[in-house]
Amino acid sequence: MTIDMKDIVALCKRRGFIFQASDIYGGLNGFWDFGPLGIALKNNLRDAWWRSMVIAPPLGPDGSPVEIVGLDSAIIQNPKTWEASGHVGGFTDPMVDCKETKQRYRADHLLFLTPLDGKSVTIKGKQASAFAFMQGTSNEEIKERLKKLRVNKEFVGTSADISDLLAFTSLENVNLSETVGPDASEPGTLTPPRQFNLMLDTYPGVVRDEASKAYLRPETAQGIFLNYKNVLDSMRVRMPFGIAQVGKAFRNEVTPRNFIYRSREFEQMEMEWFCPPEEAAQWFDFWVAQRKQFWLDVGLPESMLQLRKHDQDELAHYAKEGLGTIDVEFQFPFTAPGFGELEGIAHRGDFDLRQHSEFSGQKLDYLDQINGNRRYTPHVIEPAAGLTRGVLALICAAYRIDPNRPAGLYLDFHPSMAPVKAAILPLTAKEDHVPTAQKLYMDLRKEYVVELDIKQNIGKRYARQDEIGTPFCFTIDNDTLQDQTVTVRERNSMKQDRIALHKVKDYLKQKIR
Repeated sequence: MTIDMKDIVALCKRRGFIFQASDIYGGLNGFWDFGPLGIALKNNLRDAWWRSMVIAPPLGPDGSPVEIVGLDSAIIQNPKTWEASGHVGGFTDPMVDCKETKQRYRADHLLFLTPLDGKSVTIKGKQASAFAFMQGTSNEEIKERLKKLRVNKEFVGTSADISDLLAFTSLENVNLSETVGPDASEPGTLTPPRQFNLMLDTYPGVVRDEASKAYLRPETAQGIFLNYKNVLDSMRVRMPFGIAQVGKAFRNEVTPRNFIYRSREFEQMEMEWFCPPEEAAQWFDFWVAQRKQFWLDVGLPESMLQLRKHDQDELAHYAKEGLGTIDVEFQFPFTAPGFGELEGIAHRGDFDLRQHSEFSGQKLDYLDQINGNRRYTPHVIEPAAGLTRGVLALICAAYRIDPNRPAGLYLDFHPSMAPVKAAILPLTAKEDHVPTAQKLYMDLRKEYVVELDIKQNIGKRYARQDEIGTPFCFTIDNDTLQDQTVTVRERNSMKQDRIALHKVKDYLKQKIR
């Protein structure tokens, strides 16, 4: 069954997962706030990643645990950082403005459609030979837009497939003076593309001039490279090893869209794996396999994941030489039946360490005392995951429509990811039910995130727990007072069983594990 992103966005607001930032003032495009359940879900995913990387990292190809240490670097670094990394000169997107609607678009995110017969049509007295749409626009949405523009029927036709009458082309092959923008009502309102730097700048200190300008980091990786030597000097690490970091990053996206998928403030989970150059291929394959397995372990179905190798023309500057980049992609509702990037595993080579060595004047090579005092600049394998995108993927994958239950839907989170592990529900607010429920709640909350919910009838409380993805509900009723058992309701199957009150904690431990 097709899932509409509007329903997911509505659920996230209704149940306290994600809110528009500055909501009471009308919001701010590209910025989002995580509510009580959203931050719990995000922290669960973050903690699982940190545990799998730093606390209990995987076994390497030789069967021994790999060595990874943690870091938390500053959001604002010396501006030379971004000159060395290539972000000041090359971190740009082609931008197109619409003079009619004042909307701004990334040119590489636009689709341009022209009639197969090469004819043009007249809209508001002007010739239109091409129509621009955002990537991901469906056939139905394209037809609806053309209908609103009063494009003649011969041009649109009645075919189910829009490509029977319209041909997709690139920006270079259209005449912008005869192109209708994605939200425009007439042709000729799109400006020629110009390059737009994606870094958000700021001015630390009291002076606001070019000399004092700094940047909010567009990625967490550079903070790791800047601390590579500090880690070598202060920690007992040997090659190969990794440095992991979770943190905020900022990009002045031209067109933030698809809820929290593409926003201007987001969180990343990145690890830089430093290794001898000749071992890069082995470790690249290792981390590709490990990172896909991680997403399977937190509950994303394999049918909604794929691995995709970047084409040469889409590689980042640091990955153009060497092994390239492979993305772990997820089938989001707005990309279906296609996929969107969830995590990238890139072979950055020795680009970053060489650049920072040159710009800073510091030696950032490695002295291998075990192997004949050999000196070399390590190569880097970078698994870089979007924590914010990961949260969205978990919600989308968990969303289940089920008309047979009170809420009409439920969230099928893996128990380890669920924001609330269990709900304690006294059947009624009677004095004899509530104390037993409170005692169980106080006992469980020391180890698990649990809710004590006394309000409303039991059906409405079940409905709420289904909508927030709680795996188990324990109901205290009259029989509990007689035989010290409770009813446990399992979220997915809605099956109900009786278990002993004193075995609830063990039951949760077994199920959540």
